[in-house]
This record gives sequence, structure tokens and C-alpha cells, in this order.
Amino acid sequence: MTAIKDQTRHSVLSTDSLSIGYRTKREELFLADDVTFDLFKGELVALVGANGIGKSTLLRTLAGIQPALKGSISIDNRPLENYPPEHLATVLSLVLTEPIAAKSLTVVEVIALGRQPYTNWLGTLNPSDIHKVKEVVQQLQLSDIQHKKCYELSDGQLQKVMIARALAQDTSLIILDEPTTHLDIYHKAYILKLLKKIAHETQKTILFSSHEMDLAIQLCDKMMVLANKKVMVDTPCNLIEKGSFQSIFPKEIIEFDSKTGVFRIK
Repeated sequence: MTAIKDQTRHSVLSTDSLSIGYRTKREELFLADDVTFDLFKGELVALVGANGIGKSTLLRTLAGIQPALKGSISIDNRPLENYPPEHLATVLSLVLTEPIAAKSLTVVEVIALGRQPYTNWLGTLNPSDIHKVKEVVQQLQLSDIQHKKCYELSDGQLQKVMIARALAQDTSLIILDEPTTHLDIYHKAYILKLLKKIAHETQKTILFSSHEMDLAIQLCDKMMVLANKKVMVDTPCNLIEKGSFQSIFPKEIIEFDSKTGVFRIK
């Protein structure tokens, strides 16, 4: 879907005629085509769609991990391909679904890993790095568990730690792949409300993929709906008015109630 570009605001993440998918020796497999949008400072944005539709592929493409098939991606109005890796780490932080490699680290040690783009080759933290880590610990209310080993944490606590590490990286854009996976409904709502608070208070742009569509509709500033190889980007209210959510699932099984903003089994 081609969106109208907003030229009056500073775009943190933008795409123009982007196509995502996979290349093989014989063909290109398109998962989404002609994706054009702008995300701005202080926005919490959810990427939603059915399983296997390409949400993770889109996030990985936006983060530069996977090459785009066509089109362009810019962060802070600079083409993604023009960022050296060490500079990209100062504007983009990424939290994927893979578990952290060393759960024997303490909470504060994991958070401090977010400062790697700014430290010397020995990884030595300077006073400003230490201050940032302490600031994030307080911001996410992790003081009581900061010296615990990560293997001692609940899933919800560990998810907060991974978000804290991304915050310590202090980038204008944060991308998270399914940050509420394996959490109960209370902790799903808690994490999403926390992300909204962070986006609005720090003016960071936060983009995350999620299956929690009902919660995302209530909490997000914008949503990206991936369906039928197109991406529709708008406010939840506008997407409801356009009927965008009806295209996510087969209508004979699940329908979207536009009056309540809830998916229902038929």
C-alpha cells in the first residue's frame, strides 16, 4: 500500500516502495510489496498479521539484517545502507525473540550490554555509561532485581530486562519482535503500557510485532496491518473505519467487530 508521505515532520523510520521476501537462485518470493510509510518521534506502533505472513521478515528487513527485494529504508532521513554497523547501533536497537545467550549474567550486566556501541574496545563503561544504566534501572523499576541472575527471573521480568537493554542503547528507534510472547494477559498489558509510556516520555519511536491485536488497538498510536502481501499503516481508528482488520483472518472463522474493536469467533 502506498501511503502519502508527511513532509512536515521529522521521520525516524521511513520506507518508499519497499518489497520484502526471499531470493532463491530461480525466483524472488515476495511477502509484501510497495510498502511506504513514515514513523515519527514518540510513536508506539504495532505490526500485526496472521502467523507466517511475514511480520518477522519485515522487522528484520527494516533493521538491516535481511536485504530488501526492492525499494528503500531510511532512519533519521538517512538511507539504511549508508550506516556503518557501529553507527547503526547508535540509532537503532533491536530485540528479537531469541533468548539471551548468557542467562548467567546479572540483570544490570545485561542492561550494560546496551552501552557497547559507545564503549572502547575493552568494553569499559565510563561515568556517562554507568549513569545511563542506573537511569534505565530506575525507569523500569528494576532496582530490586538488578543483581539477580537472568536465569532466576520470570518471563515477564526477563522481558523488562531486554527492553531495558534496548533503552540503555539510547537509540531513536527501538524494534521488538513479539515482546509479549509467553506472558499472561496481565503481563502482556503491562509490557505494552510500559512501551507506550516509554515512547511518549522519551520521544523514542517503538515498533513491535504482536499477536495481541485487541490490546494494540487500545494502546498504540499507529498500527501496521500485514495482509494479502500489503501493509496498511494508520491510526487504529482509521484502520477500523477502512475495514483493514477484516482482511487478517478468514471471514468464515473469525470476524472483526468494528464497534467494539474486538476479534470474535463466528
